[in-house]
Amino acid sequence: MTYPIYLIGYMGAGKTTVGRLLADKLGWHFVDLDEAFHEIHGSSPADYIRTYGIEAFRRKEKYVVEDLAELPIEKVVYATGGGYPCWEDNMECLKELGTSFYLRWDPHHLAERLALTDLSERPLLHGKDAHEILEVILPQLEARAPYYEQADYIIDAPTADDGSIDISTDEQIAELLYKTIINDDD
Repeated sequence: MTYPIYLIGYMGAGKTTVGRLLADKLGWHFVDLDEAFHEIHGSSPADYIRTYGIEAFRRKEKYVVEDLAELPIEKVVYATGGGYPCWEDNMECLKELGTSFYLRWDPHHLAERLALTDLSERPLLHGKDAHEILEVILPQLEARAPYYEQADYIIDAPTADDGSIDISTDEQIAELLYKTIINDDD
């Protein structure tokens, strides 16, 4: 397996939470690329997009990923932004730079999960219930699937026996990733 590790997936898939848990288990560094963007450019991705537009943001976001990849630290888990893999040749870049894991969710469960979070920083979803969120995310998930599915590994989010999501899902996903990484290194 090539390092570093890049976690990709739709917003709310748990990239940041799972990434922190995984990095802790591995004893590695963790970087949320949205937070790194904010530190480098002094603006959150959402604010940058509102000011300069999505194209300018995607260019700057790509530079952040490429610049961080040049650091002499290999053992890092990165959480990408949800749209990062879907712009230009970004999936190819991730595959060249390291190993990518797609955190894939059933759309209905993802909508339920998003509805339980603070949506104030997600203007597209703010004020919507799970059903309305599903209507918004389904077309985006379908459009992004061809990019996300190019990942080196696809990790399906587990559900409880009754088909619902449960509080330990992020921990379960982190454990699946950990086992995959450890087993691949043996």
